Amino acid sequence: MGLTLQGAKKLAPVKEYGLFIPLYYNDDTQIEPQKFQELQKQLLDQFGGITFFPQPNAGFWTVAGITYRDEIVIYRVITSDAQEARRFLANLKEWLKETLRQEEILVVERDVETL
Repeated sequence: MGLTLQGAKKLAPVKEYGLFIPLYYNDDTQIEPQKFQELQKQLLDQFGGITFFPQPNAGFWTVAGITYRDEIVIYRVITSDAQEARRFLANLKEWLKETLRQEEILVVERDVETL
């Protein structure tokens, strides 16, 4: 006979989005703290919560045989509304590229389940 748990609920499928944000402009000057504060406010207003990894992380990528390096911080958000999140994050990504003077901003999407 199998064991059953009364009141057990199913895991809720959600999406997690990670934003990899550079700490420096392409000319190696530091991005101003108020720009990170504005980003945090926009994410919090949209998703109701964020996780921020403030420790600098090194990111590397190679284009045409040249390896580039960035120092980045990571923001994560979780939502059950992937369609709205994608719309919002596509617009936010364009704003970040312009505001932070970047050619690209990495945003990743993952399927996750909450316990």
